[in-house]
Amino acid sequence: MTAKKTPRKKPPARRGSARKRITPAREARGLAASDVALAPGAVEVAPLAAEVARAGGAALGAYREPLSGRPILLAVLPRDAVEPTPFQRDLSPTHAKRLAQKIDEAGAFLDPIIVVRGAAGGFWTPNGRHRLAAAKVLGMRQITALVSPNEDLAFRILALNTEKAHNVRDRAMEVIRMARALAKREPKAKETDYAAQFESPELLTLGIAFERESRFAAGAYAPFLRKVDRFGDRTLPAALREREGHASRLLAIDAEVRKVVAKLEQRGFRSPYLRTYVVARCNPVRFHKAKKGDAKPPMPVAEALTRMLGAAKKFDVAAVRQQDLALVAAVASE
Repeated sequence: MTAKKTPRKKPPARRGSARKRITPAREARGLAASDVALAPGAVEVAPLAAEVARAGGAALGAYREPLSGRPILLAVLPRDAVEPTPFQRDLSPTHAKRLAQKIDEAGAFLDPIIVVRGAAGGFWTPNGRHRLAAAKVLGMRQITALVSPNEDLAFRILALNTEKAHNVRDRAMEVIRMARALAKREPKAKETDYAAQFESPELLTLGIAFERESRFAAGAYAPFLRKVDRFGDRTLPAALREREGHASRLLAIDAEVRKVVAKLEQRGFRSPYLRTYVVARCNPVRFHKAKKGDAKPPMPVAEALTRMLGAAKKFDVAAVRQQDLALVAAVASE
């Protein structure tokens, strides 16, 4: 008699291991294949092709972008004819050299940069600063590009720049530079008009803080600002002036937090989460649970900053226990 095999139990599913399904759109969007093709001499791209030729490049082909139907010119351009947008993040020489090495190992430059007309009539790329630098390291004469007549793409940096992951400082610096450029270009435009380009309101305030203090610990304050900061209906110049004040108070808070951290270290506390712990204790909205789609903040950002500064000045270091820091470390690691 054959013994029955005991069915093996499936191991419990690991948290977060369930594969999320992607739900396709119910209705098809964009162009059919026959509508995408476009001759390089077509009226939609002829002016671009002429500009490329004057710059010393050559038009290779053209097409209508399959989603929006906007014309795009595939071209080669002299490397020195293209510049990064002036409000783009700073160049990382290390990343550029590593990128050049990998391109050289592959023996091919396969990822065209996106190019639009620049303010002075040249060519700008909102997403190719490091590839341009890598091309310079390699001594390349020409660089492949997708040239678009849509100049607003220059202000879509965060969405387009995929060659090097953005940290908080990168994102904040690009957003504030972009905001300052737009304030000069469109002084009557409202902050809310560019919400998609700026991505998140706290990046504007953090960007100003970074302009004043390049080593500002934004990671400790970003969650707090995310709860209280919102885009406003003020014009861009007015909004930037107001955010200058917010950034000043934020830096004043950080100065007080550094004093508290120094006192805690004098009392023998040693933890990489000291600043995070102090900021969390001073945060007036730390217990507020944000609801999805909730446009109204728990309190105005100016009030929140004032209360946080007061809490930092009154911080009682004698009340801090070692187990409090251990809890912060455990939560941070999760």
